[in-house]
Amino acid sequence: MPILNIRPQPDQVLADIADYVANRDIHSSLAYDTARNCLMDSIGCAVEALTYPACVKLLGPLVADTTVPNGAKIPGTRFQLDPVQAAFNIGTMIRWLDFNDTWLAAEWGHPSDNLGGILAVADWRARNSVTAGTKPPTMRDVLTAMVKAHEIQGCLALENSFNKVGLDHVVLVKAASVAVVTHLLGGSRDQIIDALSQAWVDGQPLRTYRHVPNTGSRKSWAAGDATSRAVWLALITLKGEMGYPSALTAKTWGFYDVFFKGQPFRFQRPIEQWGSYVMENVLFKISFPAEFHSQTAVECAIQLHSRVRERIDEVEQVTIRTHEAAIRIIDKKGPLHNPADRDHCIQYIVAVSLIFGRLTAADYEDVVASDPRIDKLRAKIICVENVQFTHDYHDPKKRSIANGVTVEFRNGDKLDEVVVEYPIGHRFRRREGIPLLEEKFRTNLALCFPAPQQQAIIDLCLDQERLEATPVNEFVDMCVIKTAVPPLVKVSA
Repeated sequence: MPILNIRPQPDQVLADIADYVANRDIHSSLAYDTARNCLMDSIGCAVEALTYPACVKLLGPLVADTTVPNGAKIPGTRFQLDPVQAAFNIGTMIRWLDFNDTWLAAEWGHPSDNLGGILAVADWRARNSVTAGTKPPTMRDVLTAMVKAHEIQGCLALENSFNKVGLDHVVLVKAASVAVVTHLLGGSRDQIIDALSQAWVDGQPLRTYRHVPNTGSRKSWAAGDATSRAVWLALITLKGEMGYPSALTAKTWGFYDVFFKGQPFRFQRPIEQWGSYVMENVLFKISFPAEFHSQTAVECAIQLHSRVRERIDEVEQVTIRTHEAAIRIIDKKGPLHNPADRDHCIQYIVAVSLIFGRLTAADYEDVVASDPRIDKLRAKIICVENVQFTHDYHDPKKRSIANGVTVEFRNGDKLDEVVVEYPIGHRFRRREGIPLLEEKFRTNLALCFPAPQQQAIIDLCLDQERLEATPVNEFVDMCVIKTAVPPLVKVSA
C-alpha cells in the first residue's frame, strides 16, 4: 500500500517550545539576578581558558587574519568574527576548563554553554543596528535569552536521558541555542519551529569522547560546536530554508524512532508551565574545576587533607560513597592519558585533593599528574553507590549531589567519614556561594585585563539595572583586549 504523503502539523513539542520562546515573558527578578551571576561566571571562565594553549589554538577565524566588519567580538581577545565562528569561540572558551554552571537530572549538561551563540548573535546584531542607525539589543535581551535557553535545556534534561542512548548532552545545547538565537535574530514563531526541527534532524554527537577508552579534548569544544551549529541553522532558516514538522515523531525516520527507542520526550512540567525554574536552581561551579558529580567529594577530601597529608604512604583504602550517576560517568581505573581524562576521574580528583588540599585546572596538567603519589593513592580509592544519595539526587526538592569519603590506614586507623550533600554552588548555599563566585570573577578578569578595565567590568556587572540597560556591543567592547599585543598564554603547573 502506498504511503500517504500528507505533510503533518509541527510536532507539539516543537510548537510549544517556539511559543515559550516567542510569546512568554519572564517576570522573575531572581531569574534575572541569577542570569547576571551566570553571565559573570561564564565570562570569567572564558577568560581563564585563554591561559591554556590547547584552547587558544582553536580560536580566531577559520582563515587567518580575517576580520568581519560589524562582526561579533570575542571577550579577552582582539578577534572580530562572523556570528557562527564567534559562537564557536565563545562557547569553547566558556566550557574549556569544565568550570561553568551545571544542571544535573536524567541528563547532565551546562546550560551556560548556550551563551556562546547568544552573546555572538546579540553582539553581531547590535553592531549592525548601530551602523544602520537603529536601536541595538541590550544586555536585558541577553539575560532573557539565557533564562529561556536554560529552561529549554534543563527541562528537556529532567526526565530524558540522552546519555543512556549514547548521545552527548550537547544535543540539548544545539536545540536550546537554535530556539533563542532564531528569536534574537528576529525570527517568527514558525521560523523558530523550522529551526528547531533542523536541530533534531541534524547529526547528533556521540558521547565517545567523554568515556573510557577515548576520553579527549573534544569534550572541551563540543559545546562550542553545538552552539555555533545552532547559529548556522538559525541563519539558513531565516534565509527561507524549510523545516521538517515531524522531525521528532515521524515513524521510522524521526528522532524518537532513530535515537530514542521509539519513546517520546517526557516532561516533569508541561511546556505551557515553563518559566525560569532552571536558571533559578542552576548549579554554579565556584571552587573547583571538576566534573560536577565530584564537587562534594572534593570538599570532603579537602576537609580530610590536614589529617592525611603526612600519612599518604600509610593509606590502605579510601572509600567514596556516592550516587549512581557519578559511578556511571567518573568512576575510572587504569591509565589517564590527558587532562580531559583526569578531570573525569573521581579517583584522580580525590587523590589530588587529599594530597595537596586543593584542586585547580593546572592540577590536571602533566606536570602535576607526574607526581607518583597521585596514581599510587588513586589505585586505593573505590566507589560504592549509596541508594539514598541516588534518590536525593533525583528528588526535585533536593537535587543533592552527595558524596562521603572515608580514609583507612594500614595500621587499622580509620577516620570518621566526611559527608557533603550540597556543593558550594547549589541553590541551598547561594548566600555562601555568591560572594565566592564574585571573587572567582575578579580573579579571572585579573588574568587578562589591566586594573581599570577589570574594575569597569566588575562595577557594571554588579549593577543589575545598569547592566540590563547597556547595549550589547558596549558591554562586549568592555571585555575585549584593547592593547596592541594580546595577553596569555601561561600554564602548566
